Amino acid sequence: MNTKRLFGRLAAATLFVTAFATAAEAQIQPHRVPAYTGKAQARSVRSTPSYSTSSATDGVKFGIRAGVNVADWSGDAVSSVMDLAEYTNGAVTKEMKTGFHAGLYASLPLGPRFAIEPGVAYSEKGTALTGRIPLEQFDFLNAKVKATARMAYLDIPLLAKAYLTDGFYVYAGPQASVLLSGKARVNASALGFSAFNRDFDIKDQFRPVDFSVTGGLGYQFQNGLGLSAGYDYGLSSLDKNNNFDAQNRVIKASVNYSF
Repeated sequence: MNTKRLFGRLAAATLFVTAFATAAEAQIQPHRVPAYTGKAQARSVRSTPSYSTSSATDGVKFGIRAGVNVADWSGDAVSSVMDLAEYTNGAVTKEMKTGFHAGLYASLPLGPRFAIEPGVAYSEKGTALTGRIPLEQFDFLNAKVKATARMAYLDIPLLAKAYLTDGFYVYAGPQASVLLSGKARVNASALGFSAFNRDFDIKDQFRPVDFSVTGGLGYQFQNGLGLSAGYDYGLSSLDKNNNFDAQNRVIKASVNYSF
């Protein structure tokens, strides 16, 4: 092969490769969109609706609340009674009294996760003592005497609520309780039959207003329904004549609805 023919073929090959590379580069270059000089238009974006829970940012809300009370008394007087009961070999026992509470409240937001909640509620409190004849030869009689302090109050709490998440919150605050009624119910029975059942009015022996602190936690759903549990710790002695020292203790479980 002569030199001229060799250089001719190399030149032809060079031209072919150059043309192929140019065509390939044109294929991979990004497409340039001409600038749009008109007014920008917002494009609507569909979003999937999501379920969220309540928080303090939902605005002022009113609601109703009701639930169960498990109440008792605590203090030096109660401790003294139980010390004496130990000598009866279980013939005298103290029980917690069950009752209920129901009332209204308002939730006032003060920030994204903080609210103040004043309220008012009817609330049953008290305690109970049960005694039996401490002699085995009389067990067949199944004789029992039960004395129950049945106290009814109008609770007026002022709570501070802090939302830890959108639905979950903790609360605490002071509470004043106005005594509505106070009765001691005494029931004696034997062989399964009631032999004595009578209520005694003891309201005049108790302070007309009881002060306590209350606290607990709860969860509020977006649909208005909520659940909570709390504890009332009485600060003042119940006896207005200071003859005995006892304070209210109440465990509460509640269902509420905000609207």
